[in-house]
Amino acid sequence: MIFTPKVYIVDDVSPILNEGLSKQGFEVIYEPHVSKSQLLENLKIYQPNVLVLRSKIKIDEQVLNACQSLKLIARAGAGMDNINLEHAKQYGIECINAGEANSDAVGDHTLGLLLNGLRNISKSDIEVKKGIWLREENRGIELSQKTVGIIGYGNTGRAVAKRLVGFGCKVLVYDKFLKGFGNELHLESEMERIFEEADVLTLHIPLTDETNAMVDSNYLSAFKKSIFLMNLSRGPIVKTSALIEALENNKVYKCALDVLENEDLMNLTPAQKKEFQFLAESDKVILTPHIGGWTLESYDKISAVLLKKIIEINEK
Repeated sequence: MIFTPKVYIVDDVSPILNEGLSKQGFEVIYEPHVSKSQLLENLKIYQPNVLVLRSKIKIDEQVLNACQSLKLIARAGAGMDNINLEHAKQYGIECINAGEANSDAVGDHTLGLLLNGLRNISKSDIEVKKGIWLREENRGIELSQKTVGIIGYGNTGRAVAKRLVGFGCKVLVYDKFLKGFGNELHLESEMERIFEEADVLTLHIPLTDETNAMVDSNYLSAFKKSIFLMNLSRGPIVKTSALIEALENNKVYKCALDVLENEDLMNLTPAQKKEFQFLAESDKVILTPHIGGWTLESYDKISAVLLKKIIEINEK
């Protein structure tokens, strides 16, 4: 692909990207606080060839129509669900991400949440700070010898699998789109085996029409054991109402969520408010604000990965 090197960056990124592109002769326009309405106007004015963003703005047909010169959309992160990939393809626009850049961060966070839940770390921390000293009530569960099911064997799924090996876990991995990736440490599995054997389930898949609300009541009821469920992918993959039902009937004995169906907590529907209140008040639930891939290191890594990819694509 050959294009005039003009890059419009509409979200906060590490200076590694801005400065690196400038040194390569790209014209860089950096407006990290631009709104969608401003973006639409500015695309018409600037006519960039490359658009760099994170997740605050959805790239729909309206955005794509606003800029005839656009040849590349670069997502500063892993998930691509805020970009209409089908329409972008129709417009001849290539889309890339930096999924490999924050996989270690998500891997670390996944293990942190898992150990936190198994050993009641957050729960007991809150209690002790209130002057409550409960030992038996906070007796934990060891991770060693547990069977962990990983859904998705992309960058983050592999990072999680790698970390689990050191704990002596049996690691079962299901990926609909990959075959022949298993080994003696990471066992390639069908969902039937994961439903039968898993003590822990962790999700590392993109949000698509197929995975939207994938984890519903039928999905959760298929597990033979009561499980520890973790979602570090996208919130809508897990149907919150089904998760609450599973927590109430102990089909899920604990869960850790880094993502929610609606992460705009100031604009929840009445039903969503009720569901969030349940999650927030339950000692079976650990919540973090979509920070799985949010580390000091990943902030720079994402920009470094995008810098390399943009330069390589421009040189094709």
